[in-house]
Amino acid sequence: MTLTVRQKIFVCMGVLVVILGGFHILTNHFYIDFLFEQFRKEEMGASYLNAAPGEQIEILKTYILGMMQQFWLGKWVLFVATGLLFSLWISGVLTIPLRKLVAAIERVAEGDLDVNVPVQSKDEYGKVIQTFNDMTLRLREAEDARRRLVADIAHELRTPLSIMQLKLENAQQTGQYVSPEMLLRLHDEVIRLGLLVEDLHVLSLAEAGRLALECKLLDLSARLEQVVEDVKMEAEENGLELRFYSNTRPVTVMADARRITQVFINLLTNAIRYTPEGGKISVVIEDKVLDRNEVYTCVSVIDTGIGIPAEELDHLFDRFYRVEKARSRHTGGTGLGLSIAHHFVRAHGGFIRVVSEPDQGTTFTVYLPLGKYSKKGSF
Repeated sequence: MTLTVRQKIFVCMGVLVVILGGFHILTNHFYIDFLFEQFRKEEMGASYLNAAPGEQIEILKTYILGMMQQFWLGKWVLFVATGLLFSLWISGVLTIPLRKLVAAIERVAEGDLDVNVPVQSKDEYGKVIQTFNDMTLRLREAEDARRRLVADIAHELRTPLSIMQLKLENAQQTGQYVSPEMLLRLHDEVIRLGLLVEDLHVLSLAEAGRLALECKLLDLSARLEQVVEDVKMEAEENGLELRFYSNTRPVTVMADARRITQVFINLLTNAIRYTPEGGKISVVIEDKVLDRNEVYTCVSVIDTGIGIPAEELDHLFDRFYRVEKARSRHTGGTGLGLSIAHHFVRAHGGFIRVVSEPDQGTTFTVYLPLGKYSKKGSF
């Protein structure tokens, strides 16, 4: 049984009261016996024996009360001192975890995030310390993510900038005529750089919950059919079969058409990029799917591609994350597409699930809520 701090104080004070009470009873008993023995030896003279019974009682009463007053005074001084010392001790014992926590908080305030306070109890202090440890862990993870993000952004920006700088320096040093082909390649790098900056800007807004959505009634089935048609040529050029399947039409949702279109373009682009020649990609839409006591429209993008290892699945929606080897900076994109898709879907009140097996294929399923929306731009 786990006791709270209040219960521990109550139990300790109860033990103290029992101890002091027992001590009081025992000392009273022995001291009264002692007083009667002293009275018999010192006060029971001829004057006492010759006095009337009523006077004897008064003499005994006066003697006992006088001696007991001194005894009680000393006892109360002892009790008060014991109580104060016990309170000081118990407060020191009970606040040890708090003092450790304060010291750890001061270290965090100085910038040291590698702090972990041992959890030695399951009371309120233990819960506070555990919460503090969880908070510092999240702070460390956030700091590590920030450092990785800065490094990744620096790398992604450096690549097109280095290419443009090299080509311009070569042209300047040789004094050669800048051909339209070179200008076109420079223009491609500028476009790539602009798209990266725009993706980072949009992703930052989405993560901060400040992404503006132009939400209107949208026939999702018709929009998906158009998206599939738009990327079909790229799929066929890669020797892939791309099909769209719908068991019901139309499927109407409240959504920002531009953002939702980008979600499925990102998913389809990934599927095309990582599905070998001769593979198949299917886009399947289902209406009124019940999940978590809510009704959703589900869109699945299913490929027969290279698949994703199980240990990589939890990181798929992280910024700049790429599955090792198969999804490098040379063969893949910037690593922002899935993260953007994830946050766009969340902004619509939905979520994405992914199921994958290496060398078997991957299925991304987007869940968009039905009949659950509020004002324009928010869900």
